[in-house]
Amino acid sequence: MTLRRAVLVLALLLACSGCAAATAQAPTATETVPNATLVEAYPNPVADGDPGEFVAVRFREPTNATGWTITDGNTVAHLPNRTVEGTVAFSTAPEEARRHTDRRVAGLDGRLLLADGGDELELRRNGEAVHVARYRNAPESRVREFDAGEWRPVGATDLEPVHTGSGEATAFVLPDADGRTAQTLARADHRLLLAGYTLTSEDVTDALLAARRNGADVRVLLDGSPVGGVTERQARLLDRLADGGVEVRLLDGPHTRYRHHHPKYAVVDDRALVLTENFKPAGTGGMSSRGWGVALRDAAAADALADLHAADREWRAATPWTSYRAGRDFADADPALGNFESRHAARNVSYDAATVLVAPDNAEDALVADLDGADDRILVQQVEIGSRDGRLLRAVLRAADRGVTVRIHLSDGWYVEADNAALAEWLNRRAGAEGWDLEARVDDAAETSVGYEKVHTKGVVVDDAVVLGSLNWANSAGEENREVLVRLDGGSAADYYAGVFESDWATGDAEEESLPAGLLGGVAVAVCGILLVARKVTFVGRDGVVTDWQW
Repeated sequence: MTLRRAVLVLALLLACSGCAAATAQAPTATETVPNATLVEAYPNPVADGDPGEFVAVRFREPTNATGWTITDGNTVAHLPNRTVEGTVAFSTAPEEARRHTDRRVAGLDGRLLLADGGDELELRRNGEAVHVARYRNAPESRVREFDAGEWRPVGATDLEPVHTGSGEATAFVLPDADGRTAQTLARADHRLLLAGYTLTSEDVTDALLAARRNGADVRVLLDGSPVGGVTERQARLLDRLADGGVEVRLLDGPHTRYRHHHPKYAVVDDRALVLTENFKPAGTGGMSSRGWGVALRDAAAADALADLHAADREWRAATPWTSYRAGRDFADADPALGNFESRHAARNVSYDAATVLVAPDNAEDALVADLDGADDRILVQQVEIGSRDGRLLRAVLRAADRGVTVRIHLSDGWYVEADNAALAEWLNRRAGAEGWDLEARVDDAAETSVGYEKVHTKGVVVDDAVVLGSLNWANSAGEENREVLVRLDGGSAADYYAGVFESDWATGDAEEESLPAGLLGGVAVAVCGILLVARKVTFVGRDGVVTDWQW
């Protein structure tokens, strides 16, 4: 290479290096990955005047914020004159903002008014745009996550699934094991933490009070706005608990993070109790509903649930019962009064691994992954499936398309019967057209002797694993409610619940013929249609009215 060419090459390299350095020092809005990005905004606090609004910015490297501003096009606020790094929430009222976020908070100099109806925010450095983000129609007490394009409640947790090792558990179903829940609670020596949607069971109340008299730390956390309202019966029982020294709180008011506090679990010393049923006569009292439950002798699972209980109990929406009940009227409702024989005894089962799942943090994603990994069988027993386009049902249909055997057993409760019948008809028709080994059925407890009044289960068996808990497959339940589930992998646990499922499923065979699996072509579609017409006749309503119907 000649000296002249070498000089030219060196000059080009130096020029390119200078360009790269200039780009790193002065990022623009056209960069693929700018040094700083707007990550979230809190436009609509609960309090009048919106004190505590903030905008969070993520800095990929230490950055001198001198000369940086945030603007909504009408007002402008200056970032502090110091070096910042990581994600920082900036606010013109930093003391108020700290009440709404766990992020580091820094003050802004100037004015920044985030419009509730929507805004375009621009992050600038020395007047040049670095990043732009937009939102519309800000709901009260919600944070806009710009990357996800979603609103999340202020203070919402972001928990990962908690995995534990192998162990032993007691598996049971309701209404068969009607005394199992109260018996498990009564064993508490040190701590008894109960989290539920409603509590109207005398037996559960007695067990909580007995544990408190024995010296256990007993705390109860319930939903403050259940469908139909808090009943007079529940109010009377919560009065008993409060008078007996039990801490009772209800999640209520403008600062609630989730639409409903809907889990059904308890921590009993180092044991974890997870249910699909409410703490009421229809559920744990064994007077109405088919449900699943499990008591794990698993300290790690118990600790995970204890941490969750504390996180929800200590949030500012958790209102002490004595404050909640002041000046309130309560709904008049009668408990279920059914009586059913025990057909399925509780059983000690083993598992190779357990996982505690929580919604809206991680449960739905984990369940979709389980369904997408199914190889052999999926057995779904649910109150309802809210939409043909729901994530969980789509995952089930993908499994059926891979050749997995799928059975879907839905409730005939009066509040879901018509929708479930229409969905079952559509699923069976599609299975016939696609040649899938998939069958869907609405339970018919009113016409067959099945040992329960209605299906209220929220569970699924996937190959050699079982997942059970409070999560309905209804629209948005996994995204908007606090829910708790447990997954048990391997061992004998899944086979226990699969056996109960198959028994419940088989009771309908005397009334109707099942659709043959794998039918193909026009003849199959025609046969399927005929059977579905007959099925629809079978599903016409039930006599009487179920009064104890909350999910």
